Amino acid sequence: MSFKFNNHYADLGSAFYTALDPTPLPNPEKVIFNDDEIKNSGLDVFNKNELISFFSGNAYPEGAHPLAMKYTGHQFGYYNPDLGDGRGLLMGQFDYNGSLYDLHLKGAGRTPYSRMGDGRAVLRSSIREFLASEALHHLGIPTTRALGITTSDEPVRRESIERATMLMRLSDSHIRFGSFEYLYYTDQHDELEKLCEYTIKHHFRECINDNKPIDSFALSAANKTAQLIAKWQAFGFAHGVLNTDNMSITGHTFDYGPYGFMEQYDPYYICNHSDDHGRYAFNKQPAIGYWNLQALIQALSPLINKETQLEALETYQETFLKSYHNLMSAKIGLPNLNVDDKNLYQDLLDYIEGYKIDYTCFFRDLSHYKMGDGAGSIDNLKPNAREFEPWFKQYDGHLSNSGVLESARHQQMQQINPKYILRNYLAQIAIQNAEQGDYEELHTLYEILKKPYAEQEEHQSYAKESPDWGKNLQISCSS
Repeated sequence: MSFKFNNHYADLGSAFYTALDPTPLPNPEKVIFNDDEIKNSGLDVFNKNELISFFSGNAYPEGAHPLAMKYTGHQFGYYNPDLGDGRGLLMGQFDYNGSLYDLHLKGAGRTPYSRMGDGRAVLRSSIREFLASEALHHLGIPTTRALGITTSDEPVRRESIERATMLMRLSDSHIRFGSFEYLYYTDQHDELEKLCEYTIKHHFRECINDNKPIDSFALSAANKTAQLIAKWQAFGFAHGVLNTDNMSITGHTFDYGPYGFMEQYDPYYICNHSDDHGRYAFNKQPAIGYWNLQALIQALSPLINKETQLEALETYQETFLKSYHNLMSAKIGLPNLNVDDKNLYQDLLDYIEGYKIDYTCFFRDLSHYKMGDGAGSIDNLKPNAREFEPWFKQYDGHLSNSGVLESARHQQMQQINPKYILRNYLAQIAIQNAEQGDYEELHTLYEILKKPYAEQEEHQSYAKESPDWGKNLQISCSS
């Protein structure tokens, strides 16, 4: 197996990781591969059997440098010093489209950071991450990517006996907010500066030539984080466990667990049944992003001045509000909507919350709305059309003043309002079939999610509202 690696993270030294090999899966089999991204990243130099071997930890290319990264972080608001890659390994890094990228194998076995765990992933959690990361990517939301899943006959115990499984993940970086917290709270400030310099060199190149590159980096990280969370809010995505060790420094959706796409609009939606107090509820994600950024800025405080610390927090707030406003304005077909008119979409959200309207279905239907047709022309508003008419009269006035051709508006709206999202019940059906050895539904769902904005006439049932049993399911953190 031959592949060119550039393992720069390994050069940082032993304070940052523990080097060790993956624990191979016995009798591995392919579940699903992301053939497009395997080709794009150059991994198609390997044949199917070589990829199965690599993605199951049974062999890896010469030049790889498997290691478990050390970090800490705040979990549900409390600092935990005993964190790190407990079930995954950074297998190696390589140049990809002019940037440095990571190959990370999840479920690779015990590490010094496993905290009594077995270091394995299971089939259901691996399928959920594969589908979610690819779904978000094709929606246009920054995310890690999934390259492939392998499984085995090795038993692991969770709530029941399940199959040990691995997922190969591709990301621009696996550095987390918690990576900086680890070095700050252990008083390794020289290493903290070293990590900042590494991160800037490889992932924040726009900051290199700034007079104060680390200050510039802090501001850029705040900006990227705000833009990411604005997209989550606009698309109705709830992450579920926004601990600082689950926050990517490069502003990508990271470490999928009990996530969920909101269905009936509910700003208080909690997708994680372990989140008893709703800390990570959908409507709290912007504030949690700010809280987590405060933790990051505190970790960087030995290296950046007080003014920059305050500016980073202000940047986050300003960027989030602007990004969210622009996205929501585009979703209703008024991309040039004045900030002073934001009540137009905020009032709309109040309406659809009150009548428990499906968020994704509603905005997709609105993408076909013809000015003057009124609320009754939207399928899932027909039972309550009279109550929505005042809003649609306002909306018609804004549309009339916009001067945008109706056909152009429809086209633009259908490029930001998806028809297909990853509903938890769809993922659950694919998982149940896969656990019986049938991967056909998994592959079908994956292909549908690759084209979320297309009509896909042959797959209309996947765009419908969830059945009653599948609405707003809560998922556990167990994997």
